[in-house]
Amino acid sequence: MGLPTSRAELIFDHDVSAESAGAVEDVFRELGFAPSARRRLTHRGPAELTWLMLASLPLQAFLTGLGGEVVKDLYAKAKKLAPGAKEGKSDPRPPLVLQDAKTELNVVLEADLPAEAIRALAGLDLAAYRNGPLHYDRHRKKWRSELDELGEAED
Repeated sequence: MGLPTSRAELIFDHDVSAESAGAVEDVFRELGFAPSARRRLTHRGPAELTWLMLASLPLQAFLTGLGGEVVKDLYAKAKKLAPGAKEGKSDPRPPLVLQDAKTELNVVLEADLPAEAIRALAGLDLAAYRNGPLHYDRHRKKWRSELDELGEAED
């Protein structure tokens, strides 16, 4: 179903259980990726982006080759990684981040994205963006890079 020769580097937050991380690794294997998983260091600087999982892979091929339902399924499974996710905590959970292995463009998946965001993600043309990270704008109902927009405004 996925891309059999593609690698996916998965970096999990130290708070993610080994069982949960293993389940997400299994999802990537089922999609035809060869996952390589590790943990990030527990020490964080004050300016460091806080995320639950970073998946570095050939992102455009992943998004266009697998389709919206597969991306939606992976998102649903991966967001359960958050401690307290099963208990239904209302605290904001750290996001999941997809990173293009070649360009290092980041797509940030917040824990409470609407279904329309995931559908739009599956058809997203990453070549249209120069800088990241990309976030879903609920008001405009589209994926955006504020840094790209800043650059266009300055030109």
